[in-house]
Amino acid sequence: MLRIYGHPFAAFYWKVLIALYERDVPFEFLMLDAEHPENAEAVGRLSPTGQFPVLVDGNRTVIESAAIIEYLDLHHGEAPPMVPADPRAAIEARQMDGVFDDYVMAPLSRMVFAVLRDADKRDPYVEAEVKATLDKSYAWLDRWMAGRQWAANDAFGIADCAAAPALFYAHWGFPIPQSHTALRDYRARLLARPSIARVVDEARPWRQIFPLEGRASPD
Repeated sequence: MLRIYGHPFAAFYWKVLIALYERDVPFEFLMLDAEHPENAEAVGRLSPTGQFPVLVDGNRTVIESAAIIEYLDLHHGEAPPMVPADPRAAIEARQMDGVFDDYVMAPLSRMVFAVLRDADKRDPYVEAEVKATLDKSYAWLDRWMAGRQWAANDAFGIADCAAAPALFYAHWGFPIPQSHTALRDYRARLLARPSIARVVDEARPWRQIFPLEGRASPD
């Protein structure tokens, strides 16, 4: 059976978990927290800097959420692939996967890490810079999602696996403006999808650890 190292509240673990649920792939979950130091030790050996998720399939180890999802497409589950087999369509899927990772989740993570520092060590400019980046990303994504059901190729896929955690957490810290109706409607569709609703529900016990809690409702 597949083994997956992660944490139920971690965005990039969510990304892989959504794909696992969409493809109905059984797996063994290995928790990364203070109570399971052996798992942290394993991830420290298996990934360059101890990042997760990490997938172990027999003698094969796969790191990076997008690579794990493509590995699942090739080797596990009978559902349509998260990255289209047609290389022309795959370009759009990978593009939008990268947009959500790099232009939504990455700046939001920068804010999270800043808040976790001692107050006297925080960058005084980080919040304004993150907000400016997300404002641009939200506006671009609102235009992109106008007339679309899903983020790429008119089908649920890897881009939506990336979008769900990115928009869930980003909206919690920096709410999507009411004027961006296409993007807000897309986020609502994501949260209503059974695989994503399951991931969100499973993560509820850890909500109090989110350092931007209280800024807005996560839904």
